[in-house]
Amino acid sequence: MKSTRLLSAAATLAAAALILTGCSSASSTASNGQGRQDVTMWGSWSGDQIKQIDRMTAKFNKSQDKYTVKYVAQELVEQKLLTAIAGGQVPDLVMWDRYQTSLYAPKGALQAIDDRVKADKVDTKAFYGQALSEMKSGGKLYGLPLLVDDRSLVYNKKIFADAGLTPPTTWDELRSDAEKLTVHEGGKLTRSGFMLNDPGLFSMWLTQAGGKLVTDDGRKTAFDSPQGLEVLDFWKGLLDAGVYANGFGDTNDVFAAGQAAMKYDGPWDVPALDAAQGLDWGVTEPVVGPSGDKGAIMGGFGLVIPTGAKDADGAWAFMKWWATQPKNGVEFAKISGWIPANRDAANDSYFTDDPRYAAFVKTLDYAKVRPDVPGYSDVEGKALTPALQKFMSGQLTAKQALDQAAAQGDRILQENRK
Repeated sequence: MKSTRLLSAAATLAAAALILTGCSSASSTASNGQGRQDVTMWGSWSGDQIKQIDRMTAKFNKSQDKYTVKYVAQELVEQKLLTAIAGGQVPDLVMWDRYQTSLYAPKGALQAIDDRVKADKVDTKAFYGQALSEMKSGGKLYGLPLLVDDRSLVYNKKIFADAGLTPPTTWDELRSDAEKLTVHEGGKLTRSGFMLNDPGLFSMWLTQAGGKLVTDDGRKTAFDSPQGLEVLDFWKGLLDAGVYANGFGDTNDVFAAGQAAMKYDGPWDVPALDAAQGLDWGVTEPVVGPSGDKGAIMGGFGLVIPTGAKDADGAWAFMKWWATQPKNGVEFAKISGWIPANRDAANDSYFTDDPRYAAFVKTLDYAKVRPDVPGYSDVEGKALTPALQKFMSGQLTAKQALDQAAAQGDRILQENRK
């Protein structure tokens, strides 16, 4: 897609925010006084996560004498990037949710890196294939996958042991165990058998049911299907049984407090789970669907170089250093809990010998990424998840929710084909 459309989109955003916090932090090719080139990286990670990233930039900066990488946290990083490109003040590198690539690459916001990969003989087969696919658009590669994740079943070992149960492996077992482990006192839910608090995980459940999110040609949504209804009917059964109530756990981490028996969670939460006082927890693979189908969704982050980056060479040097060297991926995992997208790093004994991570890594072997279709990220964020939230609160029936999401989602896909 030509740059005129990119500039038009950026101009719309710029009208809402003429001055962006952080734009002044965009890169400059000027030397920092030590004979090095400054390389600025944007990302949405904030709080304690900044310290985690700073550990890696400091290690890279020490490993060579040509570049100095600095991380600058940004809210709404994708939208700000478009506006920054229009104003000529872009960072050199962006760390973002990989599935945004199919939406922003066609807008002209990113630089393809195929030539760099070829010149430096980077082995792209070293990455999880599904993760790498999310960095592609229109037959070109726009970045390298950095981190991968999936949701696996986290459970409270003590609660299960006290009830004489083992973790479920099927939908039916999950429902049965959840009902047995749920506790109500005075008509109020005090312990949830299963935390059904994230409708955004619908794609994972749909895969377990044997369904699809979009048609094979990517032109229309496909979740408004018998399999989609089967997922929502299963959810409704859990809600009707009182296993979970909307709002339960909104104000505190009820699982960490021992007030929930099971939930789907990702490896990023391992440090918090370990820190929870008195919590004895375990993790196993996601349960299989009614026909025995395994299903998991792979998410995670990648590194991309924006259009107009003033030090793309420095950005590539850091990207390559972090993403392709297994030891760096393992080191970051030790301070962050995230699993590297590099297969060798993810299968390091640090993960495979540790029961906190082994199930997550095993699940990655069959986890799939969300559809690589321009605009699908908006389908999920603007159409599907809002409709499912209304279903969970009782405002829409299962059929109404999927019908509404499909109609809106199809319009979004159509608009992104123009």
